[in-house]
Amino acid sequence: MAQAKSERRARGALARVLVVDDEADIRELVDLTLSRMGLAADCAGTVAEAREFLARESYQLCLTDMRLPDGEGLELVRLIGEQYSETPVAVITAFGSTENAVAALKAGAFDYLAKPVALDQLRTLIKSAIDLPVASAAEGAQRSEALQLLGDSRAMSTVREIIAKLARSQAPVYISGESGCGKELAARLIHEQSNRSQAPFVPVNCGAIPENLMESEFFGYRKGAFTGAEQDREGFFQAAGGGTLFLDEVADLPLSMQVKLLRAIQEKRVRKVGATVEEAVDVRLICATHQDLKACVEAGTFRQDLYYRLNVIELRMPPLRERAEDIPQLARACLDRLAHQASALPLTPAAETALCRYTFPGNVRELENILERATALCSGSEIDEGDLQLSPADDGHPDAGSEGRGGESLDTYLDRLERQAIQEAVVQTQGNRTAAARLLGITFRSLRYRMARLGIE
Repeated sequence: MAQAKSERRARGALARVLVVDDEADIRELVDLTLSRMGLAADCAGTVAEAREFLARESYQLCLTDMRLPDGEGLELVRLIGEQYSETPVAVITAFGSTENAVAALKAGAFDYLAKPVALDQLRTLIKSAIDLPVASAAEGAQRSEALQLLGDSRAMSTVREIIAKLARSQAPVYISGESGCGKELAARLIHEQSNRSQAPFVPVNCGAIPENLMESEFFGYRKGAFTGAEQDREGFFQAAGGGTLFLDEVADLPLSMQVKLLRAIQEKRVRKVGATVEEAVDVRLICATHQDLKACVEAGTFRQDLYYRLNVIELRMPPLRERAEDIPQLARACLDRLAHQASALPLTPAAETALCRYTFPGNVRELENILERATALCSGSEIDEGDLQLSPADDGHPDAGSEGRGGESLDTYLDRLERQAIQEAVVQTQGNRTAAARLLGITFRSLRYRMARLGIE
């Protein structure tokens, strides 16, 4: 049977969509829309009928209601994910049923529509789904040669496998991890391996936008909306149309903006500042932060409803200290890249050992900075351990932390280290706090908060 399906696809048969809904008018609406788009449809009113269709035919999309007379749409989502993985499945949910939509996306659904079904959103979803690539993860990786997550550790192999799966979905993704561990690179890989790869990837640093400009930056504005608005301008949502919007350091968004972002995600529409009507937007959202987003929710600085909408699927990027076996490979790749700017310098065995023992609080970004500095300052033909200038307090020895703590409580000890790091960065950048934040690998807003908390003038 599987061979027969493959042969039908190979002969270029008309793309087919399975529509599953117990409401005849919904089935008719979707069938008519598909027909006008040059697609064929099979319609089922129950889970049992849908199973029969799936056993007989190959589909490029399944669109199913969440509530059916003999079961739940989630049954079909899971069945298709397990047995017909090349077929994306989208769900139709009742108006305002956020929990159902999130549950479906977590179960593997490609996307969702809310009743009453809007034709523009239906057509956008169909076009996006039918264009889904059916290539293997290896082929997808080849298309993204310029973007690499290096490392043969088990942790990185798992990350690459998850990215390949996420690329076939439209569900929002939350990438967690410490500063410098490759969150934006992972987001770009998800985009590049997805059907949205030909559309824009728009990265936004949420911590770098002044609060009074956020709404106009995200949603755009009309000419004359405010002083200085001399012409219409698109926002991040419009700029990422058809592609991916990556919100980095999303925990830095103020609560007032979180409300507007939540509405944009739920309605898939935005209204420009100064406009009277909303416009539909088609973007996939990926967000990231080095902060513990759940802790932010508990602290009241991040909305719980927005957290659940963004954190449909979580991808955790491991810190470098958890994959120390990847450090030699990462170091060689970094040195090869630096060789295009200066003479290539290899690492001595002692230097490589020292790097593998180091804890890298700044992760891959810190590794790159260390090697760039060592390459520039090294006077010999090889980079030795001394050229790396690693901090003895953080060189990976198990007793290093306890020796430096000197009887202080953990909180006091960590505050002292944080205060010292911030003060050194501010001095090194001659008082430029924006540059100091960049040097520390955090956002300006985060630096300002930390300085206030620690009482640093």
